[in-house]
Amino acid sequence: MSPTLTRREFTLDGALALLAGCVITISDACGSSTSPTPASAPPTDINGTISANHNHVALITAAQITAGNALSLTIQGTAAHNHTVAISQADLTTLRNRQVVSRESSTDLSNTFGNHSHTVTFTPA
Repeated sequence: MSPTLTRREFTLDGALALLAGCVITISDACGSSTSPTPASAPPTDINGTISANHNHVALITAAQITAGNALSLTIQGTAAHNHTVAISQADLTTLRNRQVVSRESSTDLSNTFGNHSHTVTFTPA
């Protein structure tokens, strides 16, 4: 034989069942409110945009962003010469927070393009 619910127990169980799927927003007297913070999406690989580009490629992987360790990217790609770009721990935190990071590459001194560097901009999706 199953136990019988009282009217009070039935009403309480019904109210709890309705609230189980609700998001509750709490407001203070000044009118501000707090809502649940959505979980941030995991980082993804970010291709850099390179100024005055001539076949260089800059990529920061999701694993590098997650690890958060400063790094030096080589951006040679299929160009005849190389440049490096220094990315700090703070830069990786900025990227993890979905904000843009721009850095100047090293200067190449020995190529047919003359002494030059590139601005590399990483824009998270």
